[in-house]
Amino acid sequence: MKKLISIIVLTMAGTLMIAYNSLGQENKWTLEECVLYAIEHNIQVKQQELAADVQQNALKQSKYNLAPSLNGGAGHSYSFGRALDESTYEFTENQTVMSDYFSLNSSVTLFNGFMNRKSIEQNRYNLQASIQDVEKIKNDISLNIALAYLQILLNKELLEVARNQYDITMEQIDRTSKLVAAGSLARGSLLEIQAQAASEELQVVNSGNQLDLSILNLTQLLELDIVGDFDIIVPELQIPDETKLIEPVMTVYSEAIKIQPQIKGAEFQLESSEMGLDIAKGARSPRLSFNGSYNTRYSDIRDKFIGLDPVTNLPTYTEYKFMDQLKDNVNYGLSLSLSVPIFNGWQVNQAVSNARLDIKRSQYNLEYQKNMLYKDIQQAYADAKASLKKFHSSQRALVSMEESFRYTEQKFNVGLVNTIDYKTSKNQLTRTQSDLLQAKYEYIFKVKVLDFYRGKELSL
Repeated sequence: MKKLISIIVLTMAGTLMIAYNSLGQENKWTLEECVLYAIEHNIQVKQQELAADVQQNALKQSKYNLAPSLNGGAGHSYSFGRALDESTYEFTENQTVMSDYFSLNSSVTLFNGFMNRKSIEQNRYNLQASIQDVEKIKNDISLNIALAYLQILLNKELLEVARNQYDITMEQIDRTSKLVAAGSLARGSLLEIQAQAASEELQVVNSGNQLDLSILNLTQLLELDIVGDFDIIVPELQIPDETKLIEPVMTVYSEAIKIQPQIKGAEFQLESSEMGLDIAKGARSPRLSFNGSYNTRYSDIRDKFIGLDPVTNLPTYTEYKFMDQLKDNVNYGLSLSLSVPIFNGWQVNQAVSNARLDIKRSQYNLEYQKNMLYKDIQQAYADAKASLKKFHSSQRALVSMEESFRYTEQKFNVGLVNTIDYKTSKNQLTRTQSDLLQAKYEYIFKVKVLDFYRGKELSL
């Protein structure tokens, strides 16, 4: 029975432990989760998506403009005194005339220099450019999220370094206290090492504050309201490797220029400008349209002729009902109209000139975006190489510093080195550890930037 109870207790404990660990992981975010969440909730992305929706509507409207127009009209009027009865085209004297009018009109453009079809193409390019603007904002947010994420990882490691150094100093305080109590060291040595501990405790606090601020920065980028229980998953990052930098700048650039949204957006904008020139030139062409109309009307004073009286041989009338008048007064027509532009205040020529200038502007913008992309890749590559060199240099320096500090610590423990020399050696070790970590994360970020330019997903 006791064995069964033990098994049940152990099972329940294991279940609770698993549940607790799972709960603890719920508030820890991966880089991929941060990027996806930020893109989904970012206000700038939503605003640019609305701009793309507007361009989508503009494209739809330009397609609808190919269809015939159809408009209906209706009127109800009263005329007093001498008035023209438009149903009979006769004047009335001292009468009140009530009349109704109904019409349908339709028109379709048969030819206008292909302006409508060019407008469809232009709006299609505008839509594609707007979509690329959305992707550009998403890319910028993704890189900002990655930088903030890596900054948290760096600050976590710096905090760990500060804590380790503080723990070492606390151990030295304990050892020094014993030596002072035994009379082997002066009390001043203990006071100096205690001052060192106070300074390092402050560094722990500052490192913790920097970590909190970096977490706050990431949560703000994510548009999160709650910060207190937010944390990230610490991945196992590989040690920087020279082979990751074998691709030259031009190779990265040649891949990036084909897929980066700022380049594609500028190309679509150039295509749109070229369509704008065709539209402006189309205004020089004649405009041919086909029109149709359907009209009818009603008058309350109109009577219906039914024939001649056989006795008096005078015309006789009866009430002319509303629906009968509408049916009998129908008239409709079809027409073709041609409009030839001859002179309109030089507006067409100015529009063509402005369209050519817009093409130039779009060409310059495309060239500018290409140059900026090349410079960004160049800078990221140079920074990555510099960071890698700094990492390897710091790595070699750290080995020497650790050995030097161990030697200094041993001499300090036996009283051969004073507190100032010990503190100096310890500070140099801490600074080298920090340099190594900063170089490591700067290198990782720049390599991720280069990979991102080549179309790879951001992940750690």
